Amino acid sequence: FSISIVKKEEKAKTKSVDKTEIFFDSNGKLANCEKRDPSICEIFIVEGDSAGGSAKTARDRSFQAILPIRGKILNVEKASIDKVLANAEIKTMINAFGCGFSEGYGNDFDIKKLRYDKIIIMADAMWTEAYFYAASDLILPLYAELIYEGHVYIAMPPLYKAMPQEEKKEYLYDDKALERYRKTHKGAFTLQRYKGLGEMDAQQLWETTLNPETRLLKLREIEDARMASDITEILMGTEVPPRKAFIYEHAQDAELDV
Repeated sequence: FSISIVKKEEKAKTKSVDKTEIFFDSNGKLANCEKRDPSICEIFIVEGDSAGGSAKTARDRSFQAILPIRGKILNVEKASIDKVLANAEIKTMINAFGCGFSEGYGNDFDIKKLRYDKIIIMADAMWTEAYFYAASDLILPLYAELIYEGHVYIAMPPLYKAMPQEEKKEYLYDDKALERYRKTHKGAFTLQRYKGLGEMDAQQLWETTLNPETRLLKLREIEDARMASDITEILMGTEVPPRKAFIYEHAQDAELDV
């Protein structure tokens, strides 16, 4: 995968975009951190205002910034470049990151001006992968180099909390972890299933998803993002036959929460 090729392709598509016509506004949603050293700062892109409010309460405000964005992201596969750059979520991210965006889109990208060493996508455990597809497809065209340089992560909140009567509680991050837990713990235990980040109180959100000493993060690599972009193009693009073929092929892989 070549960053330069993507830049040239997008520059050819969007050379008419004038960066002086683009205005960036944070819409007051960004809860910034107190420190200004990018090497220790991180920003969480959080799905929805409700979860964003919980994250703002739970975070360590000295080095953690929170940026809530709405759950349904702009369909960049169908939108024109001027509509993409007019989107509130995209404008807010560009303003928050502070490093411009890829020159193929009409502006000057300078990774040295990036305000956060880690950009962390945080969504509900049950929707994490699907949300990453959408969020990666949004970030990839504008910020391929951020992924390439290892700045983009996905948070892994737990799906369950197991609470045995006489043992320490344990957070379980997927169904396989729950399966293993059932096999190794013979005694009775209470099981709580998290359907959303909003179900956690500030302390739980801190210890499971925000605390650098206890959380799980997945580093996203450029091939992951390209795969996400390809899947999003199939599912959200204008061509119907590829979308139908994909759904038929992967229907048995779907995990339904009913």
